[in-house]
Parts: sequence; structure tokens; C-alpha cells
Amino acid sequence: MNEATTTLAGRLFLGTGWKAYARRHLNAVDLTFALILAIGIPVIVYRFAFGLGAATHLSQATPWGLWIGFDMLCGVALAAGGYTLAAAVYMFGFRELKPVVRAAILTGFLGYVFAVIGLLCDLGQPWRIPYPIVYSWGTTSVMFEVGWCVALYTTVLALEFLPAFFEWMGWKVPLRALHRIELGAIVLGIVLSTLHQSSLGALFLMAPGKIHPLWYSPYIPVFFFVSSIAAGLAMVIFESGVSHKIFHDRAGSGRPVDVDRIALTLGRAAAIVLFAYVFLRLQGLAESGTWAMLATGWGALWLVEVGGLFLVPSLMFAYGSRTRNVKAVRIAAVLAVLGVVLNRVDVSIIAFNWKQPFQYVPSVMEVIGSITIVTLGVMTFRWIVNRMPILGADAR
Repeated sequence: MNEATTTLAGRLFLGTGWKAYARRHLNAVDLTFALILAIGIPVIVYRFAFGLGAATHLSQATPWGLWIGFDMLCGVALAAGGYTLAAAVYMFGFRELKPVVRAAILTGFLGYVFAVIGLLCDLGQPWRIPYPIVYSWGTTSVMFEVGWCVALYTTVLALEFLPAFFEWMGWKVPLRALHRIELGAIVLGIVLSTLHQSSLGALFLMAPGKIHPLWYSPYIPVFFFVSSIAAGLAMVIFESGVSHKIFHDRAGSGRPVDVDRIALTLGRAAAIVLFAYVFLRLQGLAESGTWAMLATGWGALWLVEVGGLFLVPSLMFAYGSRTRNVKAVRIAAVLAVLGVVLNRVDVSIIAFNWKQPFQYVPSVMEVIGSITIVTLGVMTFRWIVNRMPILGADAR
């Protein structure tokens, strides 16, 4: 390690001066990010300054909108790769997946952090977000359990991410301390994720008359939990392929990571999970006796979601894994991610309050706010991967 990368400034500016570092960011991607932030951050500030009524199309009839349906519910589901991979590697012994665990944990950690930021944008009194933790214990509320689990699991993800930070800073004493509690933190994270992924679905058990019968089911907590596993696997397949292509120079000098083989392994698991999920959704239809509704417009949307974005990727995962067609596996991963996003938006926005004469449509400020939060997440991921030992077979 040369002197330029041992100082804090050297680590922050990747071994160059700040002027040279700034010039490296004069490109189309970074200028697009800058434009989004230049528009989006003032919009978010406006929302906090003037309230939800001035910035959103939310109302008493539609209290949850894009920031809950997309930023919170989708963000938490797509961040499930952290606990899914941790369980696969440390609990079930799939050690060949270890090279992508750190990236999965980082994606999960940032997913939860920015999901909470989206939640803060949606809360009418965001300064009260710590209330369920320290002041008002609503032990009979599902929301109380979700709040505690999300807070604790975000803390656990921070602990799981910290070894990479300490290695980057060269801090060996706290690194050794973290390694002593690593397995306990991983087990705790798996338990917490199992609880709140299903509890997010359980929130909608309180609204049986508001959710369209094709999406409402007493099994909706199970639907949310199983689909979160599929989302986690699909996101890791997608993210690992993109990360190792864009950040290939950050993969270290050790043994190269065979991301294609990892994608095929994860694809086999995703095929089974997605097929089980489709079977559960069909079981939900059978239990509710709503088959006839598939012939309506709502049924067409349900078929696009379950048939097009869950069953088709399941078959593609199986085909790609069996024939070693990595391209088919990665396309299936993108479709599965879109399926989970559509499902969460359907449950919380489109199929919610479906009997209302006026349907909720997010305002321009809500859309800009969501794009800004996602952009900040992508920029943070890139900043960390460019500096810390996240990728590579030698990453612990």
C-alpha cells in the first residue's frame, strides 16, 4: 500500500488530489446524478418545510402512497439479499456463495437505511419515529413489532458491514472484536428479518375490505415472507453481475470470483422459491374462491404479476440453471425483481382502496422524491464499493 492510499485523504480521494478526483466525475453519469439531486433535494426539503398536504396527493382516504408502497415496502423486500445470503452461507453451509455476501449485506444495509428515509418523508410527524422504541410501547400492534424489528435489523446490518469499514481504515482491534460476535449477529439478523418481512404483510390483514380480493388473503404474511426470499436471491444475482462488471478493478488481486457460477447456484434456489410462491398465491385464490375475478381487468393485472413476473422467471431460472445459461438466469432475476416491486405497489397502492371513486396517483414531488432517494442509495453503494473491500473472493 503506497502513502497516497494510507492517509485518510488518500483513501477518500482514491489516491489522488481532490482536484483530480473532482475532474474524474465530470462525466454523463455523475452529471445526471447531480441534476437529480439538484432537483430532488429541494423537493424533499420543501416537503419537510410545508408538510405532506403541500407536497403529496395523500389524503385521509389514502394515507399511504408512493413513499410507503415503493420506498419502504419495495426497499425492505429488495434488501432481503442480506439475510438470505447470510443464512445460505453461515447457516446452511453454501460456502461457495461467500464472495458475494459482503455486497449482499451492503445492499441490504443501504436498502434499509434509505427505506427509513422514505418512511420519514411519509410520516406526518417524522420526529416521532423513535416513539415506539423509547416512549410509546404498543405491544399489541403489528406496527410496533415491525418498527422494533426494522430498527434492530438495521443495527445488525450495520454491525455486519462494519468489518469492511474497519479493514479499510486499518483498525485491527475493533475488527477482532466484531469477528467475535459475527455469528451471533448473523443469527439475530436472520430471526429479525423473518419476523418483520412477514409482519409487513400482516399489516394488511387489518384492511380486508380495502384490498382487492385477488390480493387480500389471510396468508398475506406468508406471501410477503416467501416473496422476500425470492427478491433477495434475484437482487443478489442482478447486483453481483452488475457490480463485478462495473467495479471489476475493485475485486482485489486474489482468486477471481466466478459470478456466473454463483448466479447459476442462486438461480436454482430462486426457481424453487418462486414456484412455491406461485403455488401459494394459487392456494390463496382457491381459499378465497375468487377465480371468476381473473376474467376482469383486475384479473389481468394479477395474471401479469403472478404469471408474467413470478411464474415465467421461475421457469427461466430452472431452464437457465439446468442448461448453464447465465443470461437467462439474469433476465429472470430482473423479471422477478420487477414482480416483487409490482406486488408491493399493487397491495399498498393500486389494489388498495380499489372501491374508491377516485384512485390515488402520486404527485410529481412524490415521484421526484423517490427517484432522489434511489439515486442517493446508488451513489452511496458506488462510493463504498470504490473504497472498501466489498467485492472479491478474499472479502470475508
